Amino acid sequence: MKWQRGYRSSDVVDRRGATGLGSGLLGPFVAIGSKFGIVGILAAVGLYFAGRAFLGGEIPLSGTSTSAEERGATAAPDELTSFVSFVFDDAQNVWEKKLAGRGRGYERAKLVLFNDQTSSACGYGSAAVGPFYCPADQRVYIDLDFYRGLERRFGAPGDFAQAYVIAHEVGHHVQGLLGTGPRTAEGARRRRDSRSAESVQFELQADCLAGVWANSTQRRELLEGGDIDEALGAAAAIGDDRLQRQSKETVNPETFTHGSSEQRVRWFRRGLASGNIAACDTFSEKAL
Repeated sequence: MKWQRGYRSSDVVDRRGATGLGSGLLGPFVAIGSKFGIVGILAAVGLYFAGRAFLGGEIPLSGTSTSAEERGATAAPDELTSFVSFVFDDAQNVWEKKLAGRGRGYERAKLVLFNDQTSSACGYGSAAVGPFYCPADQRVYIDLDFYRGLERRFGAPGDFAQAYVIAHEVGHHVQGLLGTGPRTAEGARRRRDSRSAESVQFELQADCLAGVWANSTQRRELLEGGDIDEALGAAAAIGDDRLQRQSKETVNPETFTHGSSEQRVRWFRRGLASGNIAACDTFSEKAL
């Protein structure tokens, strides 16, 4: 992918090197599940919409700032930090324009970089669960070491595989702004038995929205040879069926939370081909 070397973003919060999990995280911890289903997945509809937990009690939202966070905007970035900063800002800039075209405002999210573990308004997060988006504080969280595992463990190398990860999480932010997230959570509250299906629809829509952003990069000639294949490789690598096989489990579609490899690839492709939010209505599709 073509991008600006040395890029710095005011929307990136760098907590790497900070001690502790941040103050103010009280009450029962709620484990956060990765949007990529690496381990301990929590269904997306079970996350915190409007600052409330679907599973468990409320967690105060105070005191997550640290001195490392304050330093994040001024610290000289390494190349990977610059890259994810560029992708994060580019995706947000694209969505700002697209939502303006639909008569909607855009609230910018933040990208939080951390090592090993951190706190969020959705509870405790660790590197083990992979990247995640917290709607309660409108922040994407990622330990950049995740990309090493994406390449070595899941066989999905390349900078556009990394970009897809960020674009998927930004897609969750867009869902919240469009009202998809709260509506999905409410549906799950009413129909507990359909939580898995709701989660798959929710996650595949985020894949499609990532594809919509990729369409924009393609039209602006930011893509290089092999980039799309890298993103498709990442989408396929983290399908629920492939992850279950890798864990030597029986493949059981009824327990899927993110969709099969084929589904994730298909919906990313749909967004990529159309460049249109309307093409990403997974909730109206009879067959995903």
